[in-house]
Amino acid sequence: MTGRLKHIAIVSVLAAYLLLPLIGTLLYSLAGKWSTTILPESWTLSWYATLFQDTHYWEALSRSVFVITFSVVLTIVVMLLAMFVVVIYFPNKEKYLKLISMIPYGVPGVVSAIGLLNIYSSSNISIIGTPWILIGSYAILIMPFVYQGIRNSLYTVNTTELIQAAEILGATKTRAVFSVVLPNIMKGVLSAVLLSIAMLFGEFALANLLVGGQYETLQIYLYQQLSKNGHLTSAIVISYYVIIMIVTGLLIQFQQPGRRKKKRSLK
Repeated sequence: MTGRLKHIAIVSVLAAYLLLPLIGTLLYSLAGKWSTTILPESWTLSWYATLFQDTHYWEALSRSVFVITFSVVLTIVVMLLAMFVVVIYFPNKEKYLKLISMIPYGVPGVVSAIGLLNIYSSSNISIIGTPWILIGSYAILIMPFVYQGIRNSLYTVNTTELIQAAEILGATKTRAVFSVVLPNIMKGVLSAVLLSIAMLFGEFALANLLVGGQYETLQIYLYQQLSKNGHLTSAIVISYYVIIMIVTGLLIQFQQPGRRKKKRSLK
């Protein structure tokens, strides 16, 4: 077997391993009756119709989108500001920022949730069961991924030299950051955004412990439907994947503005 065939075989096995569970879930969400045969005995879209007609589903989805969007934007803004300050003014202090950013790796979500419950349950700040405590928790949870994505991009484009070159040409430091550095690191930022969104859409422990049914997100809705109907649950999971695929496609398009312009010029 040649090297090319080996690579094809490895990729095929990996693709089958990753896609078979998703294909099975899709088939089950479209099955009307499926008990003794390899493939469903009948097909139906009634589970999707039931799902999309359920107002609780759309409310849970909108809550999840709100919480995830707010969390990701908050973390991106804070981390960008922190990284620019460290890289430009205090490069020798970056190790401390890295240490702080990596702490969430070592703290399981359940432990974090219990700690937050203990702190705020006896506090005058009543945010338990509200989206704000979930937004804060999510923002901390994705911090390592956002930090690593932004850091790699900043050092790839050699931020310090870019800013110095822009200043030689007459730009202020602020203008150099927004006009020169940010466009060059946008791919890394969008990659961090995509990874964060995919992770938060699948996060359940924090949402269940911190807000539960008081602020029903899509994860809580899925958990509640799990014991009621497997077909409907499969339809919810597939809708998860469709949402993530749409977000992925949009981010990929945003990451390739140059290619789109090139195609237009060729036409």
